[in-house]
Amino acid sequence: MSGSALSSTRFPGSIYEFLQVASVLSLLLLLFKTAQFYLHRQWLLRATQQFPSPPSHWFFGHKIPKDQELQDILKRIKNFPSACPHWLWGSKVRLQVYDPDYMKLILGRSDPKAHGSYRFLAPWIGYGLLLLNGQTWFQHRRMLTPAFHYDTLKPYVGIMADSVRVMLQKVLVHFSPLGSDTVIAAQRVQPSTLLFPKRDKWEQIIGQDSTLDIFQHITLMTLDTIMKCAFSHEGSVQLDRKYKSYIQAVEDLNNLFFLRLLNIFHQNDIIYNVSSNGRRANSACRLAHDHTDQVIKSRRAQLQDEGELEKVKKKRRLDFLDILLFARIENGSSLSDKDLRAEVDTFMFEGHDTTASGISWIFYALATNPEHQQRCRKEIQSLLGDGASITYGPHFRDDLDKMPYTTMCIKEALRIYPPVPGVSRELSTPVTFPDGRSLPKGIPVMLSFYGLHHNPTVWPNPEVFDPSRFAPESPRHSHSFLPFSGGASCYEICKGWRTQTSCAMQIAKEVMKRKKNRLNCIGKQFAMNELKVAVALTLLRFELLPDPTRIPVPIPRLVLKSKNGIHLHLKKLQ
Repeated sequence: MSGSALSSTRFPGSIYEFLQVASVLSLLLLLFKTAQFYLHRQWLLRATQQFPSPPSHWFFGHKIPKDQELQDILKRIKNFPSACPHWLWGSKVRLQVYDPDYMKLILGRSDPKAHGSYRFLAPWIGYGLLLLNGQTWFQHRRMLTPAFHYDTLKPYVGIMADSVRVMLQKVLVHFSPLGSDTVIAAQRVQPSTLLFPKRDKWEQIIGQDSTLDIFQHITLMTLDTIMKCAFSHEGSVQLDRKYKSYIQAVEDLNNLFFLRLLNIFHQNDIIYNVSSNGRRANSACRLAHDHTDQVIKSRRAQLQDEGELEKVKKKRRLDFLDILLFARIENGSSLSDKDLRAEVDTFMFEGHDTTASGISWIFYALATNPEHQQRCRKEIQSLLGDGASITYGPHFRDDLDKMPYTTMCIKEALRIYPPVPGVSRELSTPVTFPDGRSLPKGIPVMLSFYGLHHNPTVWPNPEVFDPSRFAPESPRHSHSFLPFSGGASCYEICKGWRTQTSCAMQIAKEVMKRKKNRLNCIGKQFAMNELKVAVALTLLRFELLPDPTRIPVPIPRLVLKSKNGIHLHLKKLQ
């Protein structure tokens, strides 16, 4: 009796002692974290002291209103030359760079992508070419380069043109008197001469005196293109509503990635995964992965057919997905299923979302500059006529290279609205910039291509649409125009490695053979071809007019988006 009474009196005391110990440990942890925060912040302040910036809060950093990030960069350009620190919060800062000499120096080094931000993309696109660094990056780059060889890209122009025509003439089921099965069959049998209804969706829209938000339509078109060109897809993405869920998943992941970057509490994976945004991101990742898994599974099934396999083996150059699958077949240890899906996820996203952004903003730029739009149209008509009887063979591909003024307009639109607003690097060694200022190892550097393209010291009157900036005789800095970023010097990368692998040296030799010392975006030529095809075929059919009541507001995501869509009036040409 007395023993049980004694134990019952000790039990509350034990809890009290436990809470005391827990409180002391919590206090010690808090003091440790506070000291760690203070010391790290002091180090960051010393590291960036040569670079002035607007006043910032010691804990919250620079408070920028939502979706005003690009406007904030433009203000910094006026007040802080070349570069300016941006405090995300009290213990995290990155140097925003918008000067071509600074860009050249950073892009000429072998610094890795900034792990602190890019790691948030890994659950979605894995460690493919976008996130890889060093030797593994070179191995994957070398493996995939043939998929974007000039000869490989040649037949893609016809596929791009077909996808644009589907968008413009819109063979959607509810507008087609032929039915979806007939249309899809016609597309498979004779892809360059599709059967189209007399009236398409765009024509019906313009007949209603309303505007069209072009971004979704163009996104479906570019996904259609990359699926057919790189992933051997049959059928039309634009005719199948199930692909809209993938488009929406990519849109959600774009926004959620950007929101996570700015939230101090969401840097921790455990906290983020239990948050509402984390659950949404995981759900969107599953949708995106279901799509890419189905693409891989479908192509693997096709290659089980001996006839298809032999046909592929006879090709001089393989498509993107076939390169990955055959690399896996020939050497099982060289490319795991995880690596395979990472590359497919990476190029599925990069191959359609970036070009969709580029085309949409080019159309808007031409709509707001009608005199340049008309001059482009005349140039295109002089080569292609009215577009009624175009055959997408070698002559059409050659004509794309004979549109100098249209190309100048495309580049000027990409300058004002760069599809990729910026990329981040983390300094692996200290750096001294051309003006004598320096940064230590470990500081993240944000290369703001939007800021670079709107820097008045680089581009006078940067908000004015002036295609003559890109005339052949116009001089400009080698790193003043970076719509597709710019790779590091092969020599610098190889020199920076302790072990110069044969893979790296071989790529360096191949690039140097072509008299280029820089590895640009692997899909740059693919993207430029698609931009030219989309502009040429659209201007032959429609006049593009802006909607003055809904002016698009650019916002930075993984690609340049509009906060309120990109709405245009479409006027059918006679």
